[in-house]
Amino acid sequence: MSELPTSRPSLLSQLMQVPVIVAALGYLVDMYDLFLFSVVRVPSLKALNVPDDQLLTEGITLLNYQMAGMLIGGVLWGVIADKKGRLSVLFGSIIMYSLANIGNGFVTSLDQYAILRFIAGVGLAGELGAGITLVTEVLPKEIRGYGTTLVATLGVMGAILAYFVADMFAWRISYFVGGGMGLLLLVLRFNVFESGMFKHVKEKAVDRGNIMMILTNGKRFGKYMMAILVGLPIWFVVGILITFSPEFGAAKGIIGINAGKAVMIAFSGQVGGDIVSGLLSQYLKSRKKVIRLFILLSLAMVIGYLLIPMTDLFSFYLLCGLLGFCNGYWTLFITIAAELFGTNLRATVATTVPNFVRGATIPLAALFVSFKPDLGVIQSALVIGVATSAVALLALYYLEETFTKDMDFIEKE
Repeated sequence: MSELPTSRPSLLSQLMQVPVIVAALGYLVDMYDLFLFSVVRVPSLKALNVPDDQLLTEGITLLNYQMAGMLIGGVLWGVIADKKGRLSVLFGSIIMYSLANIGNGFVTSLDQYAILRFIAGVGLAGELGAGITLVTEVLPKEIRGYGTTLVATLGVMGAILAYFVADMFAWRISYFVGGGMGLLLLVLRFNVFESGMFKHVKEKAVDRGNIMMILTNGKRFGKYMMAILVGLPIWFVVGILITFSPEFGAAKGIIGINAGKAVMIAFSGQVGGDIVSGLLSQYLKSRKKVIRLFILLSLAMVIGYLLIPMTDLFSFYLLCGLLGFCNGYWTLFITIAAELFGTNLRATVATTVPNFVRGATIPLAALFVSFKPDLGVIQSALVIGVATSAVALLALYYLEETFTKDMDFIEKE
């Protein structure tokens, strides 16, 4: 491994490697598509003649199709990345979700919309995990946190970009823009080189990408499940509190909340959170301490978002931004998952873990809907929010610290 760079130019030169930049740009396009639906949910469903009283129900259904696709895609792309290489996923996933994105711009029915959101979900599932795996393997351990922070920061900007594009153009054009950006990025990926660690492992007689090595080994399975649970609060906030912000605002008596604007503000906050958490992790030389801090901050903001009396849009959007900031441990959580496992299983873990967290939106949304008739919108979300934070803190307690862990190792049978 390389020694810690002693000068700023040396640090920058390592961070500006082609794989790091292309992974970051890929995550930008990934996040653009992933959250474009949250931004255009209402206008696109209205254009398909969905009644106002069914916008929430149909929106949850389409979101569930997308998340189901990501669950399947997470396993598919993770196994491919460990068996065939990280680059195979970086090419295959972007082709799939770019074409699906373009297809979303042509839908004329809810059935078509659901199918294409599912296909897009499968494609989107591979982007972040493969990118983070590649970055953690090509950078020295002393600075890989800076690399993953760069990926996260550019990626979150994709969600912000989705808002501005949707604000300037009709929802169909917004989908075309996302698909076009993906296809343009595909050209840049021809200059990306494969991870040296993966090529070294590929030459050995080692079982790669075998998810059964995780599921049938108690210790590995425990680490795997703990890593997933740590990320639950992030997607409770994104998938429920922010995506359905108009409904939460209405429950508090606030009229005129724009879901797209809430998404944009939340992810603007997350850009700051990603930078702060990444730099703080490097300063403290710890992933766990920073993640614990951000989970506690997130819990405080969730309680504030749901219980603080407010009647004006500014206060509501301000809390959306603070919630987004506290979500800024997203990439640290994926990084720690990648660092927990050997090279022959790393991409499988780094790809499936975030997508299982994203997919957790399905049961969380189902719980929210089932609780709502008895508890109401606010109390239902509060119960789920407190529970996810408690589970995440407990899971984090049992995970090992990985900041200084050497990545060049393999998992054996």
